[in-house]
Amino acid sequence: MNLMHEISLSDYGLASTTPSPVAQMMASFANTFRPAIDINLGVGYVNENTIPRQFIADAVNHIVAHHHDFHAPFNYGSPDGVTELIAAIRTYLAYHHFGNLTPASLAKLDMIIGANGATSLLDAMTQILPKGIVVTTDPLYYIYTNQLQRAGFKLLSVPEDRDGIRTDILADKIKALGSRRREISFVYIVTVNNPSCSILTTQRRIGLLRLMNKLCTEQRRKIPLIMDTAYEQLIHDPDTPTPDSALLHDELGIVHEIGTLSKTLAPTLRVGYMLAKASPFLDAMVQKVSDTGFSAPLLNQHVAALLLEQHASEQIQSVKTGYREKAVQTRKWIEQYLGDEVESIIGGRAGFYFYLTFKNTQTHPESDFFKFLSRDTGNQSIDAESNPTVIYIPGNFCVNPVGDMAKQGQRQLRLSFGYESLDRIHTAIKRMGDALAYVREK
Repeated sequence: MNLMHEISLSDYGLASTTPSPVAQMMASFANTFRPAIDINLGVGYVNENTIPRQFIADAVNHIVAHHHDFHAPFNYGSPDGVTELIAAIRTYLAYHHFGNLTPASLAKLDMIIGANGATSLLDAMTQILPKGIVVTTDPLYYIYTNQLQRAGFKLLSVPEDRDGIRTDILADKIKALGSRRREISFVYIVTVNNPSCSILTTQRRIGLLRLMNKLCTEQRRKIPLIMDTAYEQLIHDPDTPTPDSALLHDELGIVHEIGTLSKTLAPTLRVGYMLAKASPFLDAMVQKVSDTGFSAPLLNQHVAALLLEQHASEQIQSVKTGYREKAVQTRKWIEQYLGDEVESIIGGRAGFYFYLTFKNTQTHPESDFFKFLSRDTGNQSIDAESNPTVIYIPGNFCVNPVGDMAKQGQRQLRLSFGYESLDRIHTAIKRMGDALAYVREK
């Protein structure tokens, strides 16, 4: 009997046939999730109450009624983005002092709009930049770094503290690479880190840029420094100063900032942008946007522009106030119910994550702590249908499995307070306290 082989796949395609650990966990959870009973502290959805539904509806209706006043809102568009949206984002960034960027500093930079949010820009980089070593933090943005590894890149992960990547450790790691330094393809930093929500300070940004400038000079080539600012517009702690954008200190033209409106307006608009000095790399990114879909949907771009022009100030204030309230209260509950076992807490000053390190308790999917919260202990009273399943992101998914943080990651977790209401967050953290008691008693 003749056997027919399956469709041939590239190395990336073959690697993608196996879901990432987080994807497997989330798919399993989604199949059993019970609304109003189970509690999601894992998936990093924005809070539904922050999404300006009526403003979005009003903007769509206005564009439909006055479509002749807008450039082809229901047609194909230019791959570098709608002029009105680019202008609106520039004004928005300068007015709210994000990155301490000014109209004058922004005027020296080009901006492009991604085909489908910031994620599409990250995906584009995996195809445009040469395979090699990617320098990033540890803990790391596990979703994108997993994609990078499937695409054939290698990770050089560097531990962080509450002020961001440890540039002293990075300098040592670069030195230890020896001749392999020429394999460094790019540096990828989330400035308010996901998963930890540590905030990369101005001092660290300048130190990182100086280190990369030195490496570029030594290598006689420009190495892109990609700064993902996804959560930087959500610095809600009043005592935390606004860090400088690395673009303000970029003499070589290696800094490329990726931003998004998903966290402040709505993820469904899928607006992501890249800001940088003009370069062949940026030209290639524009072409990749065209290859992906000609441009981001023009209706979405026009809606986003109207929202920024008409409602930006009240929207950003409302969003930051809401997350600040939740951050303060969630931390109190962490200290109340988990405090004795918590070795360190990072986060709570920006975004909507806390990153916890326990003193002794393991948090990985095979741990007793995880099984208690997923109602998989074999004990009927714990696994009862009336008890909520509580989902979080285990730390071992958030660190490089062959990096410096691999062992510590077994005792860590990311907790998201963005999506659920405060009363459900309270129930979940109290349940986590019960899980710690269960682990101690075993």
